[in-house]
Amino acid sequence: MSNAGEQLLSEMVAMLAEQGGGINVNDLKSKLSASMSKYHVTRIDDKAVHPDVTEKIKLYLASKKLEGLSPLTLKGYMLDLNIFSNRVRKKVADVSSADIRTYLAQCDGNKMSTIGKKLSVLKSFFGWLASEEYIPRDPTTKLKTPKLEKRAPKALTIEELEMIREACQTRRQRAFIEAMYATGCRLSEVQALNRDDINLQTMSTRVIGKGNKEREVYFSFKAMFHIRKYLSDRKDNDPALFVSERLPHGRLSRRGIQREIGVIAALAGLQKRVSPHTLRHTFATLTLNNGAELAAVQQLLGHESPATTQIYAQYTEERKREQHKKFLVQ
Repeated sequence: MSNAGEQLLSEMVAMLAEQGGGINVNDLKSKLSASMSKYHVTRIDDKAVHPDVTEKIKLYLASKKLEGLSPLTLKGYMLDLNIFSNRVRKKVADVSSADIRTYLAQCDGNKMSTIGKKLSVLKSFFGWLASEEYIPRDPTTKLKTPKLEKRAPKALTIEELEMIREACQTRRQRAFIEAMYATGCRLSEVQALNRDDINLQTMSTRVIGKGNKEREVYFSFKAMFHIRKYLSDRKDNDPALFVSERLPHGRLSRRGIQREIGVIAALAGLQKRVSPHTLRHTFATLTLNNGAELAAVQQLLGHESPATTQIYAQYTEERKREQHKKFLVQ
């Protein structure tokens, strides 16, 4: 028998002996030892993640992968669940609502949106465990997602967009600025594009968005002009649309694009934080303000619900005055 088994046996016998009742300790120990010899017993370190949680996380992620969740989403779920399991070292069946509340309360340095996301992942995880009957009840049922203050995403003005364009110092910088703005794509969608993905005749491409859903997006004449100029400079054979400038050339990482956009914004003298998502916000806001139909922009952005797209429909004062003059019955 292993050392862990011997220790467990001694603890069990000691607890039974404390109850009294004329128990023959040696005889009991001998019988228990014979029974336990059929099993492999491993002691769990109080400071380590419980192996039961590790196993259930693997099963949950495998199930979600089969449902078609993207690798990026799965990675985010895994990171959140690993952080939780490192804080709450219990079997999944022993985790209570109080444990989850305490864990979320310890995330007080995070924004409410981040805490809401963490709770959403835990709700999905424990809900799945309950539906698969790994646990008798879902401890997240009574936990409510925190209310978030609805704020319109910060888009660039037309003037700021021009400042960004003028600040570009390389053809690559201008090409991905134009590509991200014209298509309204997410960073991951643009970063994954290959040269051959672009249909030069329709000036369009197909991208895989959230939920592994495919959609068609479109480039502007300006975007195609700068993409062609950038590609004409390329001497490598890498299939990626955007590659690193240093040898050996390889697909430009998401972090690389984020860093470059930050550099461009600084060169433009903009005080606000500019990210790849800012260009997506700008595409949505300016397009809607220019009279595009909400349903069309929803499809272009790859939003499942029109309510998600609606937050971009923040009319400028100029646009509101124009609409008032145009439609007011005198």
